[in-house]
Amino acid sequence: MSFKRYGIYYTPPPGPFADAGATWLGWDPARGDHPVPPPVTDLPLPWDEITATPRKYGFHATIKPPFRLADGRGPDALETAFANLCAARAPVSLTGLTLAPLGRFLALVPEAESTELCALAASCVRDLDPFRAPASDAELARRRAAGLTPLQDRLLQSWGYPYVMEAYRFHMTLTGKLPKSALAAVTKVLESTVMQYVPRPVLIDALSLMGEDEAGRFHLIHRTALSG
Repeated sequence: MSFKRYGIYYTPPPGPFADAGATWLGWDPARGDHPVPPPVTDLPLPWDEITATPRKYGFHATIKPPFRLADGRGPDALETAFANLCAARAPVSLTGLTLAPLGRFLALVPEAESTELCALAASCVRDLDPFRAPASDAELARRRAAGLTPLQDRLLQSWGYPYVMEAYRFHMTLTGKLPKSALAAVTKVLESTVMQYVPRPVLIDALSLMGEDEAGRFHLIHRTALSG
């Protein structure tokens, strides 16, 4: 399969946590299929509408945001560089994850900040940047239309994305934007469908190289252990 963009994510290892996230979102990047939707009730909006935006990415936390390959850079070279990066970096342990609103969407976020995790993400952004094609004028304009701080704009110009390095925040998105009135009800459903499967601690001991197909769905290419 050929891919139009690549990204580096954290994805859970095979097991109940990964299955719960894939079932809730309706897309499994590891298997490349659509799980049967969860049998949930009491949602204030249709399940398909709640999960439509994050579905194509699958259950993940972004480490290096999706990017197009630079001219002269091929997938094989990217895979080799990714493997070398993982071999040089150590695993990171998080005490746990909690469900929280980020603006108007819901996501799993670390219970406590981790400088080690931020350093891991920064190294991926920096070390693999030679493989990233520069952002187009249209991409820059689209990002800026959302309203960026001066720091975020500098990061956008340097790395092609405004929420990296100093502005990075690890999160595993579970919904699209919701009306404020719906947040509490969706939170309650997620506590029983996803939160009960969150492990303690959460060990970030591998990273996933992902590829985006022509339909906009992301697929797992390699999940590689952090062995540094």
